[in-house]
Amino acid sequence: MESADEPPMDLQEEEDGFSNLRPVRLLREIWKEFTFGVGAWGTLRPLLTALLAAVPFLFLGQHANRQHRKAMDWSLLQIPLALTIVLWIGLWLYSIFDAWRAATQLSAERND
Repeated sequence: MESADEPPMDLQEEEDGFSNLRPVRLLREIWKEFTFGVGAWGTLRPLLTALLAAVPFLFLGQHANRQHRKAMDWSLLQIPLALTIVLWIGLWLYSIFDAWRAATQLSAERND
């Protein structure tokens, strides 16, 4: 028979289970804050695509973002721009920025 000062058995078990989950919840919240809620891949994707886009002539950042049409269009566009080095460098630098921006948008959309 239970006395009046002791909590019921199921309530005590629930409290023990809840206290065991607190560190997990804390770590989960820290991870969300660290990765801005988009996870590890969502955090690293813009950096990776910008690095891929830095490879000249190939537009790999756009391919990594699954924008194959844009990458092919820019590949064809670079042929006449190669005659004027300044415009080609501008396209190359813009492709790096565009790959980073598109990857950031994809990560944000997947988070919603």
